[in-house]
Amino acid sequence: MPARFRDRIEAGQQLARELAEYANRPDVLVLALPRGGVPVAFEVARALGAPLDVFVVRKLGLPRHEELAMGAIASGGVRLLNRDVIETYGVSRIEVERVTAAERAELERRERHYRGDRPFPDLSGRTVILVDDGLATGATMRAAVEALRLERPARIVVAVPVSAPETCDAFRDIADDIVCASTPEPFYAVGLWYEDFSQTTDEEVHDLLTRAAREHPSATPGQGAPAARVGREGAGERTVQERTVQVAAGGVTLEGNLAVPEGARGVVLFAHGSGSSRHSPRNRFVAEVLQKGGLATLLVDLLTPEEEAVDARTRRLRFDIGLLAGRLVGAIDWLAGQPESRGLAVGLFGASTGGGAALVAAAERPQAVAAVVSRGGRPDLAGDALPLVRAPTLLLVGEYDEPVIELNERAMARLRAPVKLEIVPWATHLFEEPGALEKVARLARDWFSGHLAPAARPPAGAHDQRTAGGADAAGAP
Repeated sequence: MPARFRDRIEAGQQLARELAEYANRPDVLVLALPRGGVPVAFEVARALGAPLDVFVVRKLGLPRHEELAMGAIASGGVRLLNRDVIETYGVSRIEVERVTAAERAELERRERHYRGDRPFPDLSGRTVILVDDGLATGATMRAAVEALRLERPARIVVAVPVSAPETCDAFRDIADDIVCASTPEPFYAVGLWYEDFSQTTDEEVHDLLTRAAREHPSATPGQGAPAARVGREGAGERTVQERTVQVAAGGVTLEGNLAVPEGARGVVLFAHGSGSSRHSPRNRFVAEVLQKGGLATLLVDLLTPEEEAVDARTRRLRFDIGLLAGRLVGAIDWLAGQPESRGLAVGLFGASTGGGAALVAAAERPQAVAAVVSRGGRPDLAGDALPLVRAPTLLLVGEYDEPVIELNERAMARLRAPVKLEIVPWATHLFEEPGALEKVARLARDWFSGHLAPAARPPAGAHDQRTAGGADAAGAP
């Protein structure tokens, strides 16, 4: 009978010896599945001289049958849906979105606790070693691999100290490489192969990631880091300094991240919504593309930590458009007083309910706001402020986000400013499909680049457009 591991530390040390060929390679990144995979991965990353981060995966359980998975969500803003299961069990789009929202709130809570201000790493072109403390059925690891593929790594290596033999064999067709230090038979359960299999806590995960960041700071930039790498679109990337700022707005002090590229042509203020924050991986990705395009960005939490706790329970404050818009107005005024952003034209990028708040803020500061972009937004929530908006507005909605398309069309009919509705093909509400978020980022970059220079602003009353896949369509409302 194979020997048991004393604990996850010993298991990680033994697994690291099996992965020696990946030691001291600059392209290697170790990602752990929390919680139990983190102490194992910490030892692996330390032995290989590689950076460590977490990859959080949450199962999307069927309504009333939570033990059955209809999909999964993961770090980096990824969602995978099993359409066959959804159709077989007759799950509605509303039910799918409800389950997704609940699991995303928990995923984002964990990421904030584990990662803090550190953004999700860029995985494109890297060798990713995905680590857990063991594989039984491998369902979570399989979802993690599928989600990681969307981040375009060069190679995915699944590595575990112990696995059921048949599961280890199955992953040879799923990952680029599979390393199982031990495959005992009969297997029964992962915990049987550890003398100490006590639960890893959130605090232990946070502490191990903090220690790993200190030991390998170049790979996990956080607060106070001198520079963050910007952009995922190939060679010629620039670095831009991002600093944590305190923004006085609406009688409270908000946390934000301000990044100003050299020679910035304008600054884009992000308006998060629906329980999101400045750590939203989708908005951070868009911000990186804008920065690479020569635009400054300010990602700010529109709710205080205390308000976020209330909103997590009640889901009320995310729909308080007056409150969110007031905070945005305060942030716009704050930008006007900062040395790095003073004099720059301001754009607003709103997501979900933040789209409505952005338009209200644009109506209240018509001289300051030069352009607005809404991603999967609720511009209809701007209400009577819509006819008062003067900034050119781009509305981005996924092709399969039909209820939100209708709401955007209604809002579009009330806007008097130049407005364009762009339907992103094959995309759902969160733009998680391959290439969808990249298209959103490019469209936003081009819109802001064309409108944030004062001389380039189009005259009021320009005609409306509705497009699908970039082609104009007649009959727009």
